[in-house]
Order: sequence, then C-alpha cells, then structure tokens
Amino acid sequence: MRAVVLLLVVMVAAAARGDDAPDGRRIFTAGAAPPCGVCHTLAAAGTEGEIGPNLDQLKPDSGRVRRAVTSGPGSMPAYDSLNEAEIEAVARYVAEVAGKG
Repeated sequence: MRAVVLLLVVMVAAAARGDDAPDGRRIFTAGAAPPCGVCHTLAAAGTEGEIGPNLDQLKPDSGRVRRAVTSGPGSMPAYDSLNEAEIEAVARYVAEVAGKG
C-alpha cells in the first residue's frame, strides 16, 4: 500500500511540473532490452545482476553511463533501441543513485 501511495505522489508531482521525461529507473529495470538490472547490481533499483560491474561500487557519472549505453563496452550490447531522452534518463538515474541504495 505504501508503494502505491508513493507512486501516486510521484506521478502527481511529475504531472504538476509537466514532466513527461522518461523514467530512468523504469528503463533500467524493465524498459531496456535486456533490462540493465539483469547484468548490473544497483541497490536503489532492487537489482542484483552479477554479469556486469556492480554499479553501486563503480559509482559512474552520467557521462560514463551514457557512453556505455550507446557504445556497449566489452560484452555489453549497445542499446540502439533507446532514444536520446531514454539514454539521458537512465544515465542521470544511475549516476544519482549508484552507491546510495
């Protein structure tokens, strides 16, 4: 119940601001294909992936996340299916919450 109330508060606040920007957490957990959390641990997102780097330990800035999402370093795929706004949203989200969950 508490989660539902929190979600409604966030949605109302976003609507009041006219904020229709993509949700970085949603993209990280479900919007990207495959979802980022399948491979990466990020406590704030509730993910415990063990294939890629632990983002809570790495604490990347948004530029590093953006480069990783667009270029796909190592075995990570490039996320060509995400648009610029979605990439920016997930980059900001990860940079803001990594190591703080």
